Amino acid sequence: MTVFQGRASKKFTGGKYKKLRNKRRFELGREPTLTRLGPESRKTIRVRGGNTKTFIMRAEFANVYSPKDRTTKKVRILTVKANPANPHFVQRNIMNKGTIIQTELGDARITSRPGQEGVINAVLVQ
Repeated sequence: MTVFQGRASKKFTGGKYKKLRNKRRFELGREPTLTRLGPESRKTIRVRGGNTKTFIMRAEFANVYSPKDRTTKKVRILTVKANPANPHFVQRNIMNKGTIIQTELGDARITSRPGQEGVINAVLVQ
């Protein structure tokens, strides 16, 4: 099922807008990619302009940056600790930008958008 991102047919007052045209393909969106914890799996789709976008469906590892050492390491994700976007995502181990994950190096905050960029980058939390 697709998501429509064009103008609504009703005003906030309850009145109706005149319909200017039918729905167009560039007004369509996608269902959110709920990146979960598990064996790595990616999906590639065609986007506007014939470009491609890769997003992660499941992930096991993250690129974690340590501000103290100024180094980046690929480490295993153990679990999701907190998610400011939706507290229910913690129980389901769903990761998106801003999620606090527990790694082998310690707790880290995700700075990338796994559902849009296809990679999980994080920064250690002191």
